[in-house]
Amino acid sequence: MPADGHFHAVRFYEDGPALCRIVAAFIGQGLAAGEPVVVVATPEHRAEIQRVLGAAGSNGRPLGPAPDLTFLDAEDLLALLMVDGMPQRTRFEPLLGDVLRTVRGSRIGCRVRIYGEMVDLLWHDGRQQAAIHLEMLWNELASREDFALLCGYGMGTFCKAATLEAVHAQHTHIVVEDGTALALG
Repeated sequence: MPADGHFHAVRFYEDGPALCRIVAAFIGQGLAAGEPVVVVATPEHRAEIQRVLGAAGSNGRPLGPAPDLTFLDAEDLLALLMVDGMPQRTRFEPLLGDVLRTVRGSRIGCRVRIYGEMVDLLWHDGRQQAAIHLEMLWNELASREDFALLCGYGMGTFCKAATLEAVHAQHTHIVVEDGTALALG
């Protein structure tokens, strides 16, 4: 992951546990670097990410309580952002900006790492336009806040190349099977 600059990556997955291993590595690298981390995920993925983190902390030791690690429920957060089926800028920016400022605390110039799957929930619900709009809101927020964002998308609903292109257009990187982030475009 680049040390500075806009980082908004996507990981397409077919297997939840494999996704959670990649997310846990992304989180672990951030925690090791002293970066606060926010995980916005479903209960199943939160539990698996916590299990993987607990099994393989830094230096092979289990990760204990991490004060810089915040877990949020993707469905609950998404419900706070939506009006008439679309995420609203007037809700998104204050809410997510506040989350970033809270986890960052008094640390100036501190990048926050975020894993999120709200877009995946929208996509799987057939609301692709809402998912792309949410991706755009993240990109707008990135112009004012320093964070690295990894998004997870289940492959089950991507049946057309055009849908993949729409998602790629909102991201700077794609994360491949081994967890490596490759620059897009």
